[in-house]
Amino acid sequence: MRNIVKNSRYFSRSNCLTAAFTALPLLFSLTANAEVSNVPLLEQGIQIGDLAPGRAMIWSRSDRAARMFVKYAFNEQFTDAITIRGPYAMEGTDFTARQDLVGLPDGADVFVKVWFEDLTNVRGKSDEVTGHFHTLGKHDDIRFVWGGDTAGQGWGINESFGGMKIYEAMRKVDPLFFIHSGDNIYADGVILPSVPAENGQIWTNLVTPEVSKVAETQAEFRGRYKYNLQDNNLRRFNAQVPQILQWDDHEVVNNWSDSKDLVNDSRYTLKDVPLLVARASKAFHEYAPLRPHNAEESERVYRKISYGKLLDVFVLDMRAYRGPNTANLQTQQSAETAFLGDVQVAWLKNELKHSHATWKVIAADMPIGLNVADGVDAQGKARWEAVANGNNGPAAGRELELAGLFSFIKHEHVNNIVWLTADVHYAAAHYYDPTKAQSKDFKPFWEFVAGPLNAGSFGPNSTDGTFGPQVVFSKAPPAGQVNLSPFAGLQFFGEVNIDKHSQALTVDLKDINGSSVFSKTLAAEPEQDRD
Repeated sequence: MRNIVKNSRYFSRSNCLTAAFTALPLLFSLTANAEVSNVPLLEQGIQIGDLAPGRAMIWSRSDRAARMFVKYAFNEQFTDAITIRGPYAMEGTDFTARQDLVGLPDGADVFVKVWFEDLTNVRGKSDEVTGHFHTLGKHDDIRFVWGGDTAGQGWGINESFGGMKIYEAMRKVDPLFFIHSGDNIYADGVILPSVPAENGQIWTNLVTPEVSKVAETQAEFRGRYKYNLQDNNLRRFNAQVPQILQWDDHEVVNNWSDSKDLVNDSRYTLKDVPLLVARASKAFHEYAPLRPHNAEESERVYRKISYGKLLDVFVLDMRAYRGPNTANLQTQQSAETAFLGDVQVAWLKNELKHSHATWKVIAADMPIGLNVADGVDAQGKARWEAVANGNNGPAAGRELELAGLFSFIKHEHVNNIVWLTADVHYAAAHYYDPTKAQSKDFKPFWEFVAGPLNAGSFGPNSTDGTFGPQVVFSKAPPAGQVNLSPFAGLQFFGEVNIDKHSQALTVDLKDINGSSVFSKTLAAEPEQDRD
């Protein structure tokens, strides 16, 4: 009775008090299951995703069956606002919904309001959640940020620390967009109420049932995303900074590939890795504000997003198409050595060849020349998780696929490529030099590494000499120290600025407080006609 009396919207739709009370038996019959007398809640806020010329995705989640509404305008007063009756948020998608805004003008501030109306006859309306972002103008400079690795190794939301405050540091630089380089969640890790940290400190976490064990059920995978979205910094960031999301291993289970075996992992009652992948993929796509590809491959993550003449971003998927993690020393390419896979490589080559943007940023979820181990195989040989294989020799295993890509880039005269990645939980700048490489058929290029965003700090990893990576900069924990908490301050994001006049691209690696620890400016090479 208390909830119904509080629902002023119900009475506003009634002509008199008598009519309201006439409807009470019907309302009471439904309340037990759907709480239809209460309005929907947007507990996870909103997200803005895949900003592109003239369009942006708007994401949100209701706590029950409802319909999404989005109002947008080009002023804070919402004068001449446009309201879109969006999609239904239903149980099958965990009540998440996305609406693509189209026809947005260049160089405009866009203000949005999002709400849900429930699917009862009452049509209870939620409170509105507001957001604001900027579309790229044809003559604007470009600034964006990137990083990866959120809520890993048991370092979750510590409200006494200020929460995931690196997201606030990123928001303050006022970027056009953000690239999350993967490991959006750590489905394979447990978050406890308190964890011992370095120097005798205690890290305290918010906890929910879904993060108290490894994720196996669909609800547990979804709960990981809902957990992160409890953080005030992250929700504020999401409402102001459009995102480009990709995924990696921890959205499922550590280092997963076709060789992953959970038989001896007592934390898992479910041992079927393909089923875990399916549930993880569903949760990722439900909670990511990315624009769905199409029915041809509805869960495809790799894509190109163009930002005019200055920038194209090529988002890779280094997880879904790989072969098994092996010793990675094969001398011939095969399904076993696939990393991006033939179809994705062909797509990337074609898109790079026909890109007319000055800068071509490749957003990768793993580094190229760092040795990232995955234990040993049945014969006791080292097994590898990423591209490199630790032998410092000519390209072998997965390196063959990358060698072919690099050779194509060189011979097609594709200039101004920069690789951005995360994964290894420290900050670094690598220069790949063919004169110092074992496989030399490529143009020199830069790779920048950022992260973690709110996870344990590790590193530095050793390098593999196949493509001649030179470690120009790295900042990681002192030797012998691993899994340092955010207390240690070794949390990093990257910031990229492209000057519209000089077309120079500047990369800054920044710490948890937004202070630059490294900066590198790259001059643009002239583009050559490749058509």
